[in-house]
Amino acid sequence: MRRDVFQAIADPTRRAIISLIALQAMTPNALAAHFDTTRQAVSKHLRILTECELIKQEHQGREIYYQLEIKKMKEIDKWLEQFRKIWENRFSQLDHLLLTIKNEKKK
Repeated sequence: MRRDVFQAIADPTRRAIISLIALQAMTPNALAAHFDTTRQAVSKHLRILTECELIKQEHQGREIYYQLEIKKMKEIDKWLEQFRKIWENRFSQLDHLLLTIKNEKKK
């Protein structure tokens, strides 16, 4: 089953996992230590993030390390960019309006 990447990042635990492994690759046990939940619950989150291709597994000996999949994160950023431009434009308009009001009060 193909999962939606935005459903995956909607969950706060999965966002926290992404933040942790953005800094360094981590094992499931190392990740689980950061949460007040079971190792199995963390594994479920990891599976969902892997299915969405937001993270990838790397085997090192007997350990599995999870790391961020930068390419997929860039796709999310690209989608968000359209909204970022709208917000920046609106903030710019607000700055202009506030400056105009401030200048009128000085008169």
